[in-house]
Amino acid sequence: MIHSAADPTGARSRPEGRIPVVLRTADGYAPIRDYALIGDGRTSALVARDGSVDWLCLPNVDSPSVFARILDPGRGGSFQLEPTVPYESSRRYLPGSNVLETIFKTADGSVRLTDAMTLSHGDHLSPLRELCRKVEGLGGAVPLRWRLEPRFDYGRGRTRIGRRGVHWVADHGSEAVTLGAWEAGEPTLDGDDALAGEFRLEQGRSAVLSLASAHRQPLVLPGRDDTELRLEHTIQFWPEWSSQCRYAGTWPEAVLRSALVLKLLVFAPSGAIVAAPTASLPEWIGGGRNWDYRFNWLRDASWTLDALIRLGLDDEAHAFFWWLMHASRLTQPRLQILYRVDGSNRAKEFELPELLGYRGSAPVRIGNGAVDQVQLDVYGAVFEAIWLYAEHAGHLDGETGREVAKIADYVSEHWRDRDSGIWEVRSETAHFTQSKALCWVALERASALAERGLIPDRSERWRAEADQIRAFVEVECWSAEKRSYVRAPDLQEIDASLLTLATLSYDFPVSERLQATIEAIRRELQEGPFVYRYRGEDGVQGDQGAFLACSFWLVDALARQGKLAEAGSLMDELVAAANDVGLYSEEIDPASRELLGNFPQGLTHLALINAAISIADASSEGDAA
Repeated sequence: MIHSAADPTGARSRPEGRIPVVLRTADGYAPIRDYALIGDGRTSALVARDGSVDWLCLPNVDSPSVFARILDPGRGGSFQLEPTVPYESSRRYLPGSNVLETIFKTADGSVRLTDAMTLSHGDHLSPLRELCRKVEGLGGAVPLRWRLEPRFDYGRGRTRIGRRGVHWVADHGSEAVTLGAWEAGEPTLDGDDALAGEFRLEQGRSAVLSLASAHRQPLVLPGRDDTELRLEHTIQFWPEWSSQCRYAGTWPEAVLRSALVLKLLVFAPSGAIVAAPTASLPEWIGGGRNWDYRFNWLRDASWTLDALIRLGLDDEAHAFFWWLMHASRLTQPRLQILYRVDGSNRAKEFELPELLGYRGSAPVRIGNGAVDQVQLDVYGAVFEAIWLYAEHAGHLDGETGREVAKIADYVSEHWRDRDSGIWEVRSETAHFTQSKALCWVALERASALAERGLIPDRSERWRAEADQIRAFVEVECWSAEKRSYVRAPDLQEIDASLLTLATLSYDFPVSERLQATIEAIRRELQEGPFVYRYRGEDGVQGDQGAFLACSFWLVDALARQGKLAEAGSLMDELVAAANDVGLYSEEIDPASRELLGNFPQGLTHLALINAAISIADASSEGDAA
């Protein structure tokens, strides 16, 4: 890809005799598809193809942003680094790693940029968080420019910049970042709240930039040797971790990359896994479907445990399960829809009028109003996770077993309630079919756990309620006209969430009704390889893209039906829809293939992993037969 030289304000010049590929819009936005993710198990950063770090929250993933150029190029802040002359760029993750490598080629030379959120090493004093950017000369000589614009508190905070010895420090309140620059040009103030530098890098030479942060504690001012030592340790760590992943199937690169994404979404101190590391990337450009996904949704629990266990990532599976059980104790037997990474349930939703929103998609929302909703499907997801963990670990302790039984009692008492459903609609609540079916899953799994002696046995009552749930779903939620289950008894529409009835074993995937339902979903919601969630109203204005997790759910359901050729062909198309480094957002525009919504999306990558493993399992069963 050819890019023009960078103007630090975001404007682009056209190099004489060459027509650059448009990397950013005229007002400075990069396509969502052009981002890659780096992280350290506490927070994550988005790096664009042109070397600009456009999203970073400090100190943690759910903290206010320091860089939010992706939401507002003028006010959001960023850390830009690229050649000052026309260039071509290519990039990749190092093999089995979350360390990003970008190659810039100009007419006179080439350089390699290595970006990583470093991991602490041994007994060495390390910064609280550190973004390391190392540039190495590969050939000839390349002139480069960097610009650091910290914008604390989502761009609302006033940034102060000053020198401390050889380091520059930017701070706001209790937050601070310090810049270390070695052979990267002399940092100079660019206005009152930015730093900039220029340098020329020749073959065999290297430059290092370190951005270290502190939160309510003294700053660690890094030296070059220690920074490079942490970078080398980080480069070594990731392949060692990814070598644990077990998958013997057709799509090893896509599965491994998805596992590496999930690892970045894990908040290491607690074991929580956020849905995505970003906030308010739109489900449709210019629309209002802009949500904060930096929380852990319990709904994702079953898919998460399933993926982690099937990949052989036992440490992550164990940590996530116990985080789930401890966090939910705040509200048990009722389960909250989502929790913060520290296990609290503070997620009040508010808007940031100060930020324009991605390509003008407003409002920018922080927090998530779904925290106050009733969503009954979460109980089925949690009980499926408990069942998977108990099968894998072989036990539950007595206190946990008693808590689980109380949650099953709660489902027995409340499955008749109306709810907002899996899609968290902001219209009137309803008796959503998928919610009822997953209440059935919850009570069936509870009964099975009781039969194994893992939780107190009230299975007679639970199974009686489960029978009533099934009767409701089969009578009220089936449409003879559509030959399909429908979204809700009073919403005679097809809904892709009904694919989970096959993947979470509400019924046999080859049952007549599930086969007919899957065909109806393909007929009414599939566009090319992509599947929309639904076509009806949901209380939010604006269009939306096709939902990538639903597309992989379809693959999974087809594999469980034994339709391996169809499943494999569809999987190939979906794997090809990832960006150049294997990442997916929440949604996609089927016409333009533009990625939409928060990025990268954990649920999409979970669905990919589980679909790939379901195909491998079905293929093995077929070979054995």
